Parts: sequence; structure tokens; C-alpha cells
Amino acid sequence: MTTSTQGNANWQRRSLRHVWHPCTQMQRAMKLPPLPIVRGQGPWLEDYEGRRYFDATSSWWVNLFGHADERINAALKDQLDRLPHVMLAGCTHAPAVELAERLSALTGGVLGHCFFASDGASAVEIALKMSFHYWRNVGRRAKREFVCLRQGYHGETLGALAVTDVAVFRDAYDPLLMRAHTVMSPDARQALPGELPAEVAARAAADLRERLEASHGQIAAVIVEPLVQCAAGMAMHDPSYLRALRALCDEYEVHLIADEIAVGCGRTGSFFAFEQAALPGDGAVWPDFICLSKGITGGYLPLSLVMTRDRIYDAFLDDDVARGFLHSHSYTGNALACRAALAVLDRFEQDDVLRVNRQRAAALTQALSALKIDPRIEHFRQLGMIWAFDVREEAAGPRFAERFHLAGRAQALLIRPIGRTVYLLPPYVLDDALSGWLGERVMATLDALTHAGDPHADPAPEPATA
Repeated sequence: MTTSTQGNANWQRRSLRHVWHPCTQMQRAMKLPPLPIVRGQGPWLEDYEGRRYFDATSSWWVNLFGHADERINAALKDQLDRLPHVMLAGCTHAPAVELAERLSALTGGVLGHCFFASDGASAVEIALKMSFHYWRNVGRRAKREFVCLRQGYHGETLGALAVTDVAVFRDAYDPLLMRAHTVMSPDARQALPGELPAEVAARAAADLRERLEASHGQIAAVIVEPLVQCAAGMAMHDPSYLRALRALCDEYEVHLIADEIAVGCGRTGSFFAFEQAALPGDGAVWPDFICLSKGITGGYLPLSLVMTRDRIYDAFLDDDVARGFLHSHSYTGNALACRAALAVLDRFEQDDVLRVNRQRAAALTQALSALKIDPRIEHFRQLGMIWAFDVREEAAGPRFAERFHLAGRAQALLIRPIGRTVYLLPPYVLDDALSGWLGERVMATLDALTHAGDPHADPAPEPATA
């Protein structure tokens, strides 16, 4: 049984002895051991020695309403006494049914069916397999290839990794992967002098058109992270790219997969990021598949899902079992996870979260405004509840992400840059005072690395009590 009477060093030692930590070079972890956390409340995490840290990245982008949220807690406690889990093959239960219904309603019924899994990479695998199997079932077996974006990230299982273009994750396993077509990213940071983000998006769309024109007979689907390519360093693009993407996929008869695992659930300012593809006064624009995970349970339990159109679902209906979609996971549609997701949807409805988040975003953007003109910084950007800026190479120095993370701890921040990109994806619980505090602490962290003394020295990992 874990207790808070044992200090950080004890848990660090035991963790390093037995736990293989994700996204971590364990040789480096011996020098910089993981931070032991004993409890969370709201946006705060607490270690075993009573120090608190602001969870500036929502624990890998999953925590929407803070840790230990009372309403989500209550829903889970109620469900725990009713039904923690039952297999979804041959059985069903209210949380899964209601969650599928409510999510479909958010698309106006366009995406009418929902397939459940456990994590984001699994959802991507499912969407890829569904697309391939759909074309097989309708007699177009040549359509078995996929298109992804440069610097796109979709997970680290083999199928998801095959449509990922981040070298540090992919290269070691490249011999195991199927081949995918990689096309230009619409990342607005690529703008030429005088070029607008929409013009970068148009160049990227033209590159995709060229690829589809040459190979559409073999291409099953295009997969994209709508509006923000997160692992690429919060690379943001103009929503016109999504409109062009939808039109191109229609023109060349190719499926469109929207990986909203990180950018869904309100992160970009709309519940689904793809909603922003619609122009005012025009009808909604939807992909053929939406993958959700991370924030859908508010950071409580593993759950992912794939939403798709009825015509795709219908292509699997047949007396022949092999024409069905036989993919499965033991915990598919876990009742506790689905109940947490329903509580998340309740919060969006009851608290008018999207509207309130616009006010929260304005306050934090103002608190970070000095960064826009800071000579150490380039490409300050914000969309919805996502903020990012790139530290210029000459100011960053070696091991910037690691050093910034450690300096952040000293400012009571739990923050993990991606390369030279510092980003904030805080829980949806900010107020003006907390936004001001967060802005000050981010600037203090940056100053600790790039001002007095050796800017390349490792800061001491001694966090302050918040």
C-alpha cells in the first residue's frame, strides 16, 4: 500500500528498479529520476514531500477538468456499484449506448456509429483497418494504401506508426512498417516571406492533389490531425486546409480520417476540431472517421473510439462472418470509462465549457503577451486552449526540453517541451489570477535558462512549494 509517509527518493528508487517508463531514455532517467506524485486536485499535482506542481500539459493532454473532479468522481462511484465492466461482444450496456448516441448527435447524426477501444493508437489502427476493409468489401481491393502528413503523429503501434512521420519514434521500427505516402504539412510556420497561413495550406493541398491524382486508385484514406499537429511541436494550420482536404477526398474517392485524439474534446475551441472546417453560413463539413481518446474521459480512464458514417458501417453487414469487422479488445467499451466520458459530456453541456474557455483563453493569452515580442522567441501561437512558442536555437542550447522541464519544476510547473517548442495545454479550470500566475512562471522559467550565468547549465531540480 502506498503512503505519503515515504519520501520522493524512496519511490524514485523503486520505480527505476522495476518500472520501464514511456517516452524515456532510461539511462538518462538514472540521473534525472521521475517525479513521484501522490495526489492531484484541480490543476495541481503533489509529490510525496508536499510540493505542488501546476499540471501545465494536462498529464499528456488528457485532463480536462482538473484532477479529482467531484462530478466525474461521483459518476464513477455510482457506476462502480452498478457495473464496472462486461464484454461488448454479445452484450451491451447503457454507458456505451448513451455515449455513442450523444457523440453521434454532436455530428448531427452524420457519423452514426461508434466502435470502442482502449487507447489512441488502437483507435487509429481501427480506422485504418475499417477503411481498408470497406474498400475490400465493396470490391475495390486495390485501395490499400494510406496518405499521411510530414511530421504527423498517430501513435506507436505498428499500423499507427506506419502513418507517423516523427523520426525518433519511427526509425528503429521502419523495417516492420507498411509504406505510406507522405505529403506536405500545412504547418503555418513554413510560410514564405509575406505568405499567409491560408496560402501555406493551399500549397499543402496542391501537394496532396498531386499525390491523389497519381495514386488514388490505390489509396484507401488520408489521415490528418485537424488544426494542430501536436507531436510536431504544436504545428498549427489554417482551417481552409480541412475544407480542401474534404473536397479532394470526395473528388478522388478516398476516405478522410480525422485523428482528434489530442485535439478533440474542446482543445481547439470547438468540441471536434473538424467543426472549424465549415464556413459561416455553409453546412457542416465532416470526415469519414473521427478518432477520439485522451480527453474524452477527462483524464480518468483509458478509452478510445472511432466514429464513422452509416454507409461505411453498412458495407460490413453480411451473412458472411469474414465480411464483418472482427477487431476486438478485452476492455472494449468499458462501462466505467464510458460513464466517465458521459460525465465529461455533461460538464460541456451544463457549464457551457466552450464559451467559458474562450474567456479563459483570452486571459492566459494576455498573461503570455510579453512572449510575442521577446527576441528569444519565434512563432508564438494560440488556438483554443493550446498555446505554444519556439525558443530560437541560439537561446535554447543543448537538451533544452529537459532543462526547461527541470527549471519549470523550480517554478512549481510540470511542463514538458517538445524539442525547442514550449507549449501549454492546461486543464479547463483557469481563472484570471491563475492565468496571471502561470504567465509569470513560464517567463521565469525561460529567464532561468537564458539569462544570468551559463545558459547551457543544468538547473537544479528543486521545485518551490506553490
